[in-house]
Amino acid sequence: MIQKLQFYLQSLGRVAVAYSGGVDSTVVLKVALDALGAENVVALLAVSPSLPQSEKEEAIALAKELGARIEMLPTAEVSDPEYQANAPNRCYFCKDHVYRALRQFAEEHGIKHVLDGMNAEDTLDVRPGRAAARELKIISPLHDHGFSKQDVRYTAKSLGLPNWDKPAAACLASRVPYGTSVTPKLLSQIEHAEAALYDLGFRELRVRHHGDVARLEVPEAELMRALQKREAITAALRGVGYIYVTLDLAGLRSGSMNEVLKARAA
Repeated sequence: MIQKLQFYLQSLGRVAVAYSGGVDSTVVLKVALDALGAENVVALLAVSPSLPQSEKEEAIALAKELGARIEMLPTAEVSDPEYQANAPNRCYFCKDHVYRALRQFAEEHGIKHVLDGMNAEDTLDVRPGRAAARELKIISPLHDHGFSKQDVRYTAKSLGLPNWDKPAAACLASRVPYGTSVTPKLLSQIEHAEAALYDLGFRELRVRHHGDVARLEVPEAELMRALQKREAITAALRGVGYIYVTLDLAGLRSGSMNEVLKARAA
């Protein structure tokens, strides 16, 4: 699979990669670097309040480790009333801002092709942002070449990428229920809440924001440890402004805020 991907990327000449530091976009970046050379590849990192500072720093460090040129592009989705309204299609307005910024940079620098890291399984959940990608002609080579998430991780490991087993991440706005306005202040609260729990030793988690209530999701295997640390967790989350702290017994689920959409459609 990786050879076909390399041959395909070689045919593109010069590329910009929508890069986040996650395993998917890192694989695209690494294969592009190997196929085209660093002089023909640029990693573009969209920066806004929806990106945790820790994720930004890790992404920059990894790109430099790979020998990639990286450019940080400020994006203004959080200032967009359509994004702030947080309807179920919020992701469209986010990706529209992000991909337009990436496309503009690419065109200004004579780069025809912009790639992202969507894999073949990413379309199984609610993904309004894909419409923005299609409109702006963003290429998804992992998806187009049939890479599942497992394939991506296997490829990342075989390429020696240090983040091959990094937990899946999502923008901070994905922690907010549809209909609740998304603001920089709210995103900052969530960022600090999750950072406090990382400091307690949890590697995978989501703090879902429900007003005064923080609903903590951790993997099922970590539920007992979370209960054992309930006092420290409660203190940490109250320390960033939550009054009530709950532990979701269903465990960590990617896109769990979309469950309400699926329930309404049933």
